[in-house]
Amino acid sequence: MADIETKRIVCESGLPAFIAVPGEISRPRPAIVIMHERYGLVQHTLDLAARFAREGFICIAPDCFFRHPDQKELHAGNARYDITDDEAAEHLGTAIDVLEGMKEVDDDCIAVKGVCQTGRHPLVIAARRKVAAALVWYGAAQDREWETSDLYHEPLEDIIAKVNCPILGMFGEADHMISLTHVRRFRNCLEEKGKSHAVHVFPGAPHGWLNDTMPGRYRRDQAEAAWRVQKDFLQEVMSPAHDQTTIMSHFNCVSSEDYDFSKNVRQE
Repeated sequence: MADIETKRIVCESGLPAFIAVPGEISRPRPAIVIMHERYGLVQHTLDLAARFAREGFICIAPDCFFRHPDQKELHAGNARYDITDDEAAEHLGTAIDVLEGMKEVDDDCIAVKGVCQTGRHPLVIAARRKVAAALVWYGAAQDREWETSDLYHEPLEDIIAKVNCPILGMFGEADHMISLTHVRRFRNCLEEKGKSHAVHVFPGAPHGWLNDTMPGRYRRDQAEAAWRVQKDFLQEVMSPAHDQTTIMSHFNCVSSEDYDFSKNVRQE
């Protein structure tokens, strides 16, 4: 499914968004809301949205940091926008409303994906309204996520307890921000709260390893393997045959026998 259509919209709330749609739609399709990394709505996220569309999903990428006053500096990584859980939930809710208003979308098959800084926010929205799956890419596992703050008014453990959809966690062994101890704490919480989940750790992958616009971080083999895992996960949990009354629990971690988190370094 190579042909796609894309467009930019501004939602009623003023939220800008990018939409990618498969070129031929003969029946309602599953959909993805994808949140961008800390750089705002840059080309990498648009590329991912287009890739989802080429694979048959309708994808919307909201610009959740559009209120930052200096978008150029934000996109360059020289500035940061500290989004609260409530603001993220507002924007994600708006994006989901857009999808639910499209006749081409299967309302029962809308998943939410967050990456890095926004990794926790699929869980935040899944704790507040119905979604088909929460996709967490190298986020939502650091120590700060489990505590309350000006940004996080509820600890991650309490948020996870309210989630009622399968959760996919994607992490890298060489991440300088998220250790295997962090990942296991995240996995253990999912287990303790009885949440369907699949958590994967990819060997040699640093933080940001999906982003092919950042050569220092991108790891093609791990990125392609992870994308296949994500595709299979979505196909399984969005299948009409999926039994939502069962709990699946998968943990797949590959790391070296001399793993040392303190030796992981930031890649540019």
